[in-house]
Amino acid sequence: MSIYESFSMALKSIMSSKVRTLLTMLGIIIGVAAVIVITGLGNGLENYISEQFESMGTNTLTVSIMGRGDRMISVDDMQEIVDDSEYLDLMTPNVSLTGSIKIGSDTLSYTSGSGVGEEYLEINSLILSEGRNIQYMDIKNRKNVCIVGSYINLGYFGGQGLGETIKINGRSFTIIGILDEQDDSTEGSPDDCVYVPYSTLMRLMSMSSVSSFTITFVDSDVADEAEDYLDTALTEYFSGDDDGFNITNMADMLESMTSMVDTLVLVLALIAGISLVVGGIGIMNIMLVSVTERTKEIGIRKALGAKEKYIMNQFVIEAAITSILGGILGIILGFLICIVATQVVTSIMGETLNVSPTINSIALSVGISAGIGILFGYMPAKKAARLNPIDALRYD
Repeated sequence: MSIYESFSMALKSIMSSKVRTLLTMLGIIIGVAAVIVITGLGNGLENYISEQFESMGTNTLTVSIMGRGDRMISVDDMQEIVDDSEYLDLMTPNVSLTGSIKIGSDTLSYTSGSGVGEEYLEINSLILSEGRNIQYMDIKNRKNVCIVGSYINLGYFGGQGLGETIKINGRSFTIIGILDEQDDSTEGSPDDCVYVPYSTLMRLMSMSSVSSFTITFVDSDVADEAEDYLDTALTEYFSGDDDGFNITNMADMLESMTSMVDTLVLVLALIAGISLVVGGIGIMNIMLVSVTERTKEIGIRKALGAKEKYIMNQFVIEAAITSILGGILGIILGFLICIVATQVVTSIMGETLNVSPTINSIALSVGISAGIGILFGYMPAKKAARLNPIDALRYD
């Protein structure tokens, strides 16, 4: 008997007991759907984390300066370290604003304010829609100028903010540049921001030194070399004391985060996979019942000359088809849940997170479904193949 005939007989047997077959497949359907949703959620979360880190720059090193005693590093000295390296590229100081931002009588409570250098926009891939960037002379002369996000421009100046003024800690600043919209131009979003020359903000806040720098390296292939160089240079600057600073590599942080997500998804997928084993046991039990119900049929076929391998093939194929059909239905159910989950998670988070399974997870689910069908169908098939034809014909 050919594989095609075995396949055809297996389908007829499955279709003759639709409800029982569906109940048999239930464990496989739930298991595959759970694996699809979990891997989809993990994939979506990984993409979301990657996008967030890319917005901050994955080719950046963040340097926090604690100092050695009273000694801190100046911006000029840090710039010299960067300029002397073949691995490092751009550098900007970062000074966080403490105080108030006002436009007229309105206080901007959720607006983020920072003192930055002239290369800040390029480092963070920010684009100006109007006006100009902060320049060297603005920093040198500590000018009261600023760049604002699109929310401030649209919400307070009706899109005509260039040249207008805002007050930071009671001092007037002229708007020289407006950033392109990054998010949705709402209060507290990335578009609700103000950037001023770091030197101006340091004077305004009576600061004597900068404690945070962002530095880029020329290429991701030299990330380790860039970090090692910077670490060595700063250690020498602080007379061999490496406790005076801390370097954070954004690429390493991204790798650590994605590794944690992958581990969590793997653990959850393995837990969900338990239902696949339960589904396989269900298939085995039903196939054993099917062998018992069809004992006389097996006896007749063996009496007519059917070999053991043909009987065995028929039941193994039947178990595999049942499992594969369950896997396909599980994939469809998983995709439907992923679509709903994307809408629910996005509405809860307020940000887009696509719950999207990978092709590998789908292929793996189908493969596991087929494997479970063959594995758990083997014992009932073996029992059917070894039935004595005389005893089988007498079975009632």
